[in-house]
Amino acid sequence: MDNVYEHSVFSSDFPSPNNPFILLPPTTAGVTSARPMALGNCSAPVTFVLSGLTDGPQLRIPLFLVFLATYITTLLMNLGMIALINIDLRLQTPMYFFLQNLAFMDAVYSTVVTPRMLMTFWVEMKAISYAACVTQYFSFILLIISECLLLAAMAYDRYVAICKPLLYTLIMSKRTCWSLVKGSYLWGLLNSVIHTGGLLKLTFCASNLVNHFFCDIVPLFQISSSGTALNELLVFTLGSLVEMSSITTTFISYVLIIQTVLRTRSKGRKSKAFSTCASHLVTVTLFHGTIAFMYFRPATSYLLGTDKLVSLFYTVAIPLLNPLIYSWRNREVKDALCRAIATRTLLH
Repeated sequence: MDNVYEHSVFSSDFPSPNNPFILLPPTTAGVTSARPMALGNCSAPVTFVLSGLTDGPQLRIPLFLVFLATYITTLLMNLGMIALINIDLRLQTPMYFFLQNLAFMDAVYSTVVTPRMLMTFWVEMKAISYAACVTQYFSFILLIISECLLLAAMAYDRYVAICKPLLYTLIMSKRTCWSLVKGSYLWGLLNSVIHTGGLLKLTFCASNLVNHFFCDIVPLFQISSSGTALNELLVFTLGSLVEMSSITTTFISYVLIIQTVLRTRSKGRKSKAFSTCASHLVTVTLFHGTIAFMYFRPATSYLLGTDKLVSLFYTVAIPLLNPLIYSWRNREVKDALCRAIATRTLLH
């Protein structure tokens, strides 16, 4: 039986053993205990092995504590936002309906990726079952595409609220809001089914070592023994369609918002609007920019050590930043939180 961790398979991924974020050769700690996969059994590997974010032992505890704190904070802020919107009638508006769904996506999205990453800091054998890997892959694509489209819907909602305030309640009706949210989920589901179906057709004869901290698209394609040209074409085509439609809608919406704000005479309103738009655009740019960098460039340019760091932005940072930027800094949310605390105090 040949060893699936043969170094030649990954020789391009080890440019510098001094960089703790570049996966060390497969003979290092945490990998030698992995059970080799028979080369003859190409159709259904029993397990994959995640390399994790780093093999540097001096970084494991600090990184574990940082990402654990980040994950707990992300859950508290997003689940807290969902609860606050549900209990406060003054937040029952289209904008907060979208924010509630964004918080739900971010909470689930973070849970899909981060706990598994945290395990790789402590578990010597960083194995993940084939079924769990496929499930993570499916969930990741579903949520990331749904969030792309939801962010575009949120930008359109702000455009209508600021540029067409008299028609806001008519245009952004409850039915319209539900249609936009359901459309985001359904399009994400359709893409996820297509991409996961393509993944299930791939074979993994040479290796089951996934050079990442979760079952991401590119690392799985790179260890596939079968051709991935069709899979890559689907990722590029469908992903480009989602990205371009979302970015275009968001960009046009904010350009029109800025034009409307510039026509107002109130300096205070201008300052507040520009501050809000700037923070929103920074978050959206970071989200779309890192995704485009990861999935819409030539396959020969992938450096998984570097790409692990880049992927932290949309897997860890964005779910943390979204509730801070979109929700908790709003005056309405702060007032609602104060009312909720005051009500709870009176009840006790």
